Amino acid sequence: MARRNKHSLEEIREMVLDAAETIIINEGYSALKVRRIAMDIGYTVGSIYMVFANMADLVIHIKANTVDDLNAELQQVPGCAPEHSIAELAKAYLRFAGRNFNRWSMIFVQDTEFPDWYRQKIDRLFSRVETQFAQLAPGCSEQQSRQAARALWSGVHGICTLSLTGEQDASAINDIENDVVLLVESFIGGWTKKSAQG
Repeated sequence: MARRNKHSLEEIREMVLDAAETIIINEGYSALKVRRIAMDIGYTVGSIYMVFANMADLVIHIKANTVDDLNAELQQVPGCAPEHSIAELAKAYLRFAGRNFNRWSMIFVQDTEFPDWYRQKIDRLFSRVETQFAQLAPGCSEQQSRQAARALWSGVHGICTLSLTGEQDASAINDIENDVVLLVESFIGGWTKKSAQG
């Protein structure tokens, strides 16, 4: 029997998010169903729609939580020379993806229109890399640094997408990390040379 009036709407909202994230972590995005969430938290489906407009609304909030966690992890990367910092950010991104594979793999899946507040979170995700690129080639415009940072990160993300399965051991992650660092170093070497030539 569903519980009623035991929790505030904010508490129910958090319960729904926690239950949904647990399902995704353990079974993947495809297992996420509103009835399953309702059963797991002991509330009705209608209760879920009291705190989220629809399933797409719930999913975008799950993605936002993952982006926040990823941003927090990237913030832990210590400041250093731009080339080294970008490589360390890329490795931190890979490690997060490997540890949180099911959550991470759904971040950029655009199954609905991204709201502005979510796009701002994604922009913050890229901003640290963009800042490092601006330091690499001070003569470049902000737009050029931004474009380079996003192009490189698309490559880093691509390696992660193609290489990770959620079942890697430490040695496999190290091999993928070497690929990521090679990409970063090669990209930066080519980009800075081109920038210097004007």
